[in-house]
Amino acid sequence: MGNVTVYGFPVSTFVNIVRLVLTEKGVSFTFCDLELEMGSPRHLALHPFNRVPILDHDGFVLYETSAIATYVDQAFDGPQLQPDDPRERARMNRWISALNNYYYPYIAYHLSHERLIYPVLGIAPDEKVVAAALPKITLGLDVMENDLDPGRKFLVNDRPTLADFFMLPTMTSLSLTPEGQQMLRSKPRIAACGHGGVAERHCRARAMVMPHVGRPVEHARQWVVDHRPRY
Repeated sequence: MGNVTVYGFPVSTFVNIVRLVLTEKGVSFTFCDLELEMGSPRHLALHPFNRVPILDHDGFVLYETSAIATYVDQAFDGPQLQPDDPRERARMNRWISALNNYYYPYIAYHLSHERLIYPVLGIAPDEKVVAAALPKITLGLDVMENDLDPGRKFLVNDRPTLADFFMLPTMTSLSLTPEGQQMLRSKPRIAACGHGGVAERHCRARAMVMPHVGRPVEHARQWVVDHRPRY
C-alpha cells in the first residue's frame, strides 16, 4: 500500500471528500494540517494554485480532488467506487460536476461561510449573500429529491460511488446551518437515501468537521476578498 499523506485543513469540503474516499477504501493515511501554512512556500510547492487537498503516495504528489479520488479508487484495493456500466458512470460524473458547479458554490461559499466561518472571525454575515443563495440551494435540493428513487440507497445505484462521497461533506455543511436544517426537513428522499440514511458515513463526515466548528479559520479572512460575492 505504501505511505499515504493527505495535506489540507480540517474543515475543507474537498479535503474531507478525499479523507472519506480513503476511509471507504480502507487505506491508512496520515493527515497533515496546513491550516497555519496556507499560501506558504511549502504549501505552494505542493499545490501551485494555493488550494487543497494534496495527496502524496510514496512520493507521487497529486492535487485536484477529482484526480485524487479517481486515483485512490484505481490504485488501492477495497470496494470499487466507480460503476462499470457506462450510463451509471456517466450519472456519477454528472453528480460530481453538479456538486462542483451548482451545490458547493452556493452551500459553501454563500451560505456556510456566512453562517459558520465568518462570524467566528468577527466578520458580520452578509444577508444579501445568504438571500441570493437560498433559491439556488432549494433548486439543487429539489433536483436531487426528484432524481432519487424511494428504494435506492445511494445517488447512482445501490452501492456508494464517488458521487456520494463528493456530495456528502457539502450536505453535511448544509445541515449545520439553520436554513439548511429547515430545507432538509422537507426532503424525505434525501433524508432516507445516501446522505441521511447512511448513518455511519454521515457520522464520519460530521466527525471530521464538528471538532473544528466554532474555531477561527484565520486564512478565511482572505475569503471575504476572494470568494464572497458582491450584491
